[in-house]
Amino acid sequence: MNFVVLTLFKDMVESAMNTSIMGRAIEKGLIDLNVIDIRDYACNKHNRVDDYPYGGGAGMVMQAEPVYKACEAARQFLKKPGKLIYLSPIGRTFTQEVAKELAQEENLIFLCGHYEGIDERVLEMEVDDYISLGDFVLTGGELPAICIMDAVSRLVPGVLNNDDSASDESFEGNTLEYPQYTRPEEFMGKRVPDVLLSGHHANIERWRREQSLLRTIERRPDLMDKVELDKKDRKFLKEHNL
Repeated sequence: MNFVVLTLFKDMVESAMNTSIMGRAIEKGLIDLNVIDIRDYACNKHNRVDDYPYGGGAGMVMQAEPVYKACEAARQFLKKPGKLIYLSPIGRTFTQEVAKELAQEENLIFLCGHYEGIDERVLEMEVDDYISLGDFVLTGGELPAICIMDAVSRLVPGVLNNDDSASDESFEGNTLEYPQYTRPEEFMGKRVPDVLLSGHHANIERWRREQSLLRTIERRPDLMDKVELDKKDRKFLKEHNL
């Protein structure tokens, strides 16, 4: 998986992505990260990439030319086609399903805006997809880009020490993940559920499924319409009047 990030803040992206699991994946060559500073393509000696918006209004807008040149540089660097994503509140909401979709790509380019955004003309020319983390506004696109790269990277074979981890987490099957416990067996009077100490794998799997359903109903009931229920699930929910 090849990531290219176009940003005004290289250190912010590189620092986050070279840490922990993502950092190890980069070291192993499972992920390739290249960060391009849009200021390197500024058209003036002061490396300014923003100007006042036509029509007036608060803030500044990133200019089309330096962004265009940075986008073209990213495409040439990859040599093969890469989907260029603009991180913006106007984009489709990022979900685990979108992460799976993006994980099928070989090359992803993330364009991080700042200030009041980017000149619309270059977005029309270069952007393939618009993605948002949710209905809120951030200072720039760097944090969303980092979040998306993290989520997508986890789906790349070999990135996680145990590839089963990626298929056994929240939102797989549209349910939230079941509770997790580790040693000691008792902490401040609270014990690990007995079923997890039983060694009975079928009972453990059933308990985890039931806890996942309960947690989803409690915290994200909107997801339940998408959950595929089997006979045991329906029986369990009926017994609990759910």
